[in-house]
Amino acid sequence: MSFSLNNTRNIGIMAHIDAGKTTTTERILFYAGITHRIGEVHDGAATMDWMVQEQERGITITSAATTCFWNYNNQEYKINIIDTPGHVDFTVEVERSLRVLDGAIAVFCAVGGVEPQSETVWRQADKYNVPRLAFINKMDRVGADFFGVVNQIKEKLGANPVPMQIPIGSEDNFKGIVDLIERRAIVWKEDETMGMKYEYVDIPEDLVDTVEEWREKLIEAVCETDDEILERFFEDRVSITVEEFMDVTRKAVINRTIVPVLCGSAFKNKGVQRLLDAVTALLPSPLDIGAVSGINPKNEDVVLREPDPKQPLSALAFKIATDPFVGRLVFIRVYSGTLHAGDTVFNPRTGKKERINRLYQMHANKQNPKDLIEAGDICAGVGFKDLITGDTLCDIKQQISLESMTFPEPVIGVAIEPKTQADIDRLSIALNKLAEEDPTFKVAVDDDSGQTVISGMGELHIEILIDRLKREFKVDCNVGTPQVAYKEAITAQVEHREVFKKQTGGRGKFADIRVLFSPNDNGESGLQFIDEIKGGNIPREYIPSIEKGFKEAMRNGVLAGFPLDSLKVVLKDGSYHSVDSDSLSFEICAKQAFKNGLRKVKSVLLEPIMSAEVVTPEEYMGDVIADFNRRRGQVEGMETKAGARVIKAKVPLAEKFGYVTVLRTLTSGRATSSMEFSHYEQIPDNIATEIIEKIKGSKAAV
Repeated sequence: MSFSLNNTRNIGIMAHIDAGKTTTTERILFYAGITHRIGEVHDGAATMDWMVQEQERGITITSAATTCFWNYNNQEYKINIIDTPGHVDFTVEVERSLRVLDGAIAVFCAVGGVEPQSETVWRQADKYNVPRLAFINKMDRVGADFFGVVNQIKEKLGANPVPMQIPIGSEDNFKGIVDLIERRAIVWKEDETMGMKYEYVDIPEDLVDTVEEWREKLIEAVCETDDEILERFFEDRVSITVEEFMDVTRKAVINRTIVPVLCGSAFKNKGVQRLLDAVTALLPSPLDIGAVSGINPKNEDVVLREPDPKQPLSALAFKIATDPFVGRLVFIRVYSGTLHAGDTVFNPRTGKKERINRLYQMHANKQNPKDLIEAGDICAGVGFKDLITGDTLCDIKQQISLESMTFPEPVIGVAIEPKTQADIDRLSIALNKLAEEDPTFKVAVDDDSGQTVISGMGELHIEILIDRLKREFKVDCNVGTPQVAYKEAITAQVEHREVFKKQTGGRGKFADIRVLFSPNDNGESGLQFIDEIKGGNIPREYIPSIEKGFKEAMRNGVLAGFPLDSLKVVLKDGSYHSVDSDSLSFEICAKQAFKNGLRKVKSVLLEPIMSAEVVTPEEYMGDVIADFNRRRGQVEGMETKAGARVIKAKVPLAEKFGYVTVLRTLTSGRATSSMEFSHYEQIPDNIATEIIEKIKGSKAAV
């Protein structure tokens, strides 16, 4: 059945770990009639947390997609939902989901408020211009503070939060909400209907003044976004109908000038139906988002594709998963055109055609077969041979390449080896499959030791991957101790001339280049290559090979073999031989120039610095700060939240291994911590020397 694009919503649920995203999604599926029994995260029975590791740990690891339907104002709406992880180690799952979504629900804990990962996902949503609603969850918990969280959204996230509801009571006394537009109180019945039934009651007397105050703020905030309504607001506000007001509110949400705030307790079945009403009423449809823009790979022109099933096909592969029954599943967002099972499509990255054998509408890890998927929808396909996350699928005759996705570099690595000789091939196949699924998971072989090193976003990320190797792929591994992903950088500029000559009888090899090495101008990572060759001293066709040589050489620095984070290379001069010179000669010459030239200038080691946040009872604050100081940490601030102290610090990742255990010991298990990658910073010389000596020692031992 084809569904009206106007009544389609593609949304994600995003939040800090433990804010209640998966519980909220479970309630949505229950009230929408998709599930007939509510799955609880703490019981390991949540529909969307289908991986064994998710059920055991009570956390979301991989984003799961599902589709449900909701009636609002006598119209049926189709809602595609992606439930994303909250743990910082799986931030790539949030990134790629937000890239393809039209709107999002940001869930906040009424006690924890805006937490570190809340800020990260909010920035990611800003990056992809995703309109969002805020849902303040867990209003029944001790310490719940609705208006405090609204204030934090404003101050910490720089957003414009506008409450559309206010809670009736909090903690144990949380009974329901007051709808500020309708001026009606809604109370959920505490019975066996699991929150399916609620009733409208009079606004409690002690809330009347508060309701009027916040209703006034809501009306003003919305009217300020539209000049015509603002004029009528000052002239005769009674003439503004609820429908007109909701239309203006919707436009303001889509333009991201306001963030409507709702509240409830998903676990206690309160507030979720009204959240679904708000999703359908306020978040955009694919038509509201409008045309997607891309590049025509043939001539680099900008191309627009309207969200219309009759337009040429354009779709984005945003996630790859390995399913034990159907094989390699590729999750696809169709922006324009229609995708049929059995179609042959074009991949601009590889320049090759791909055939789609089967299409599915996903419900967590279950697939419902579909013959076709139209513009504005999300699906999964099977049969692709060479497809990676971020690839575009398009019409062969009318090509378009959509903007791909950028992913953070891994910050931690471990060496692994199979326990038995028979597992060597199985390990290689399994690692390739996992690397296909997860762009932040990297596999490399150490040139010196011959060890296989896997890298990821944190200890939990690596732990889950090794667990998956054992359970899904039946490969048992010996695992080394975690290693930090250090990088190298140079601190000054140096000029160097390199001549590469090789004569082996017959045609030889010759290349000659003069280059200037220096730190990157703009501070960005990667190679900044500038060609200043004049007068044809080096033929133009050899220049890309020189750049390629430097790019490859940057993978292994001269100080300790770590990758060079950034480098500026200016190609000043050189010469060539009409017979002996070729592209390979200049590529090898560039690699040798890198090695020999960088030895003339001081290189430094860079280490990943993490933003850490610890929430601790006041009596342990001194111990926690003293421990940060021991770990070369810098305390950046302290604040009071819900009766506890929040300590924020920047700490080197190398000093944070096993920190959770130490923190439990220091605070008798009463403190919690969270950590996310912040930036790379130079290591003090004395510590860098120790690290280099240790690395050289371990390589000599191998």
